[in-house]
Amino acid sequence: MSTHRKHLRRRQGVALVSAAALGLTLAACSTDDSGSDDAGSEETTESEDMGTITMGYIPSWTDGLSTAYLLDNLLTEAGYTVEHEEISEAGPLYTALAEGDVDMYPSAWPEVTHASYMDEYGDSIEDIGTYYGNAKLTMAVPEYTDIDSIEDLADNADMFGGTITGIEPGAGLTAAVQDNVIPTYGLDEAGFELQTSSTTAMLTELEQATENEEDIVVTLWRPFWANAAYPVKDLEDPEGALGEAEGLHFLGTEGFSSEYPEAAEIIGSIELDDTQYGALEDLVVNENPDDPAAGVEAWLEEYPDVIPMPES
Repeated sequence: MSTHRKHLRRRQGVALVSAAALGLTLAACSTDDSGSDDAGSEETTESEDMGTITMGYIPSWTDGLSTAYLLDNLLTEAGYTVEHEEISEAGPLYTALAEGDVDMYPSAWPEVTHASYMDEYGDSIEDIGTYYGNAKLTMAVPEYTDIDSIEDLADNADMFGGTITGIEPGAGLTAAVQDNVIPTYGLDEAGFELQTSSTTAMLTELEQATENEEDIVVTLWRPFWANAAYPVKDLEDPEGALGEAEGLHFLGTEGFSSEYPEAAEIIGSIELDDTQYGALEDLVVNENPDDPAAGVEAWLEEYPDVIPMPES
């Protein structure tokens, strides 16, 4: 299916919802012709509809939540209409992206963690840019727990009830732990099982354990606000079973840059360091949990020069 037909199919599905708003936009533009040529041209440019871009992401994976609202702010300012599509698992998200049911995945891990999805869908996905360069998967325990390495787990299964507390079954992190970490370190033979559920459920168990000073081992990643919010430490991975550090990418459906060149220019210009990214996620997730857009506004006030906007 061509990119044009994929976008047309999806947009037909939302046409009834946006028809009234579009009609108002067209009516407003038509009245501009009654003024002078210069004034009319200026008004038309300011109210120009640049198109609708749909962000698909998993809201409990807060890197995607934070960057989705950041891009919403920037693209709305540039004249685009931004819609949000919350999806529960990575597999359906990559399928939606490849088939054009969403336009963007605003924080993907395609180099290592999501490599299997890229192998399957990569021909229908466009890499718009890398915004952060040092993401990594981890396993962690509370700071008070008396082990420091994944290789120490096998001799201490009873300490954790034989349970590794994980996240969504379809996450790349889950596959890395199940397929690489557990066999590499003999954790299956030691009696460990990976318990999967959701990121929210994992954090609830982590919070309860640390409040009661109980031992727990969880699957985590960096950057992620939970590393600062809870008293945890990364376990060393001497065998490298969790893989190397990787970049966080903005991915678009095939043909995104051709259809939305101005948006692609804005998105591709974004690069965040540890401090900038940490502040973004903290303001969106922790300081403004009920209003992510307000968190982004506060971040842009704190870091006004981080995002270079294209010249008009």
